[in-house]
Amino acid sequence: YPWGIDPFWNLASNKLTFVNSYKMKLAVILGLAQMTFGLVLSFFNYRFKKQTLDMTCTFLPQMIFMQCLIGYLVFMIFYKWFNCNATTVQPSLLICLINMFLNFGKKIEPEQHLYDMQRYVQSALVVLAVICIPWMFGAKPLIQHLYPRVHQASYVPLPQSYEQFDNDDDDDEDEEEHGIMDVMVHQGIETIEFSLGCISNTASYLRLWALSLAHAELSEVLWNMVMAAGIEININKYVNPIAIIIAFAFWAAGTIVILVIMEGLSAFLHALRLHWVEFQNKFYEGEGRCFAPFSFERILNGADDE
Repeated sequence: YPWGIDPFWNLASNKLTFVNSYKMKLAVILGLAQMTFGLVLSFFNYRFKKQTLDMTCTFLPQMIFMQCLIGYLVFMIFYKWFNCNATTVQPSLLICLINMFLNFGKKIEPEQHLYDMQRYVQSALVVLAVICIPWMFGAKPLIQHLYPRVHQASYVPLPQSYEQFDNDDDDDEDEEEHGIMDVMVHQGIETIEFSLGCISNTASYLRLWALSLAHAELSEVLWNMVMAAGIEININKYVNPIAIIIAFAFWAAGTIVILVIMEGLSAFLHALRLHWVEFQNKFYEGEGRCFAPFSFERILNGADDE
């Protein structure tokens, strides 16, 4: 099966162990894809605001740091899928990722060997990831301190007709000048949050595996305890059809109430949480201008006249 899973695994005694490992890896792959997309959106935000310094001192080290850790883990997942089989060594990917740091520069153990030149590739990735931390933390405040004329562009100015919808407090507010210590504190918080968040956010995507496991087990329990039990009833030719109809009614009701409504709501809330926390914290800032909805009353009063 070049794509998908052999249906025979449903009859295997170790089905749960195999399927769980497969779903956990898929959750990590989806998590990396969405978080990488979030970082790409932050790049377009910086480019729109003409914030070249943030593009080079925030986006670039963040992207390199994430790909050196989580991206390398996803690479090992695909490599193991396509190159390892029952006759070859199948190392634990989590142990390989941990040993990247604990056994930096040391020879790879035979049971952890995945491919040639693994030792040098992992050492280079660790060095790059470590370099990205001071890059994220100190490059921006240092450049702003050494070159005070380096300015960060603000939003593209809107037409005059839209400026009247801004908060009154913002009209008379001058741009605040931050010292190097203020910028370093801000960059330090962002660096710590992003560095730790790369691991915690990736682990948070494992909720997709947990939801899939819960849904599959509930489906199997409902089928075996309700529908299959009704089909296996063998009293006589008059009672058997009635038993199947009653079992089907309970099974359908349980499927709709538990699997569709309750599980659907749970999956929706978890997906919403992943979008809001793990995805949007890569690019969403919650700043900008007040929303000015379309209004005929404003038009009639001349509020929208330029």
